Amino acid sequence: MNALNRQHFHFNFKAMGTPCDLQLFAPDPATAQKVADLAIQDIQRLERKYSRYRDDSLLSDINRVADQGGSIAVDEETAGLLHYADACHQQSDGLFDISSGLLRKAWRFDKGQLPEQTLIASLLERVGWEKVRWSPPELTFLVPNMELDFGGIVKEYAADRVATLCRQAGCRHGLVNLGGDVKIIGPRMDGQPWRIGIAHPRNKNALLESLALHQGAVASSGDYERCIIIDGKRYSHVLNPKTGWPVGHLTSVTVISDHCVIAGSASTIAMLKEVQGPVWLKDLGLPHIWTDIQGRQGGSIT
Repeated sequence: MNALNRQHFHFNFKAMGTPCDLQLFAPDPATAQKVADLAIQDIQRLERKYSRYRDDSLLSDINRVADQGGSIAVDEETAGLLHYADACHQQSDGLFDISSGLLRKAWRFDKGQLPEQTLIASLLERVGWEKVRWSPPELTFLVPNMELDFGGIVKEYAADRVATLCRQAGCRHGLVNLGGDVKIIGPRMDGQPWRIGIAHPRNKNALLESLALHQGAVASSGDYERCIIIDGKRYSHVLNPKTGWPVGHLTSVTVISDHCVIAGSASTIAMLKEVQGPVWLKDLGLPHIWTDIQGRQGGSIT
């Protein structure tokens, strides 16, 4: 693409259950639309492949095997996601666990009531990545009635892929935002950074921080996305796979990384580590910001 006379194009769409947008600098509407179509189609492909809401998805095929207990061979792309999930499980001391989605059967955030501990306990018997044997390309479930959920990885992976696809298509300046998971394709056309607002966990009308980035990715995790409040206490959708209960120390974590999938998993792991989260983030060495239930704020980008 000729670097001169590029215009700013903005595409809004919905995917993976969340509002998304793609911003591109391109020489004309037709070129921008072609690149946007390529990007959005790939996001939709990943949604079809890994959605737990579609009976015809690969994830549903995996979960049918998981329910019975048995083995299934997976393709190279899925193997890459499983390798990453396995690494996150190890680096988080077992807190990042893609088998923990079963716990949502106890935590119904539309019900406004706490689940019975007996239900949580029965679900925990079927939660645990250690109950799965991952020997590429074979995935074997050692106990029946399990379930996997790529929800903590796929959206961020999609953002990284889309940025690469756009660059390969000749678009060097743009940004993809998949429900708050942001990956920069390249700086704005005039060389200026993109301004990325970080949501305040307790004030919908305020920003916690505004970042200026030329490159990289940003992802956040927090207790404000989905929660229930009972007797004045907030119960987050971020669930500890060892206890079955929501985390309760950090209210939000934002991480900056070269890759959106790393920023996303790091922010989630920090939330899961609760009191140890800030120290873990500091040791990780990536730019970050956190807030806790006392209203304190810290990190390396404050």
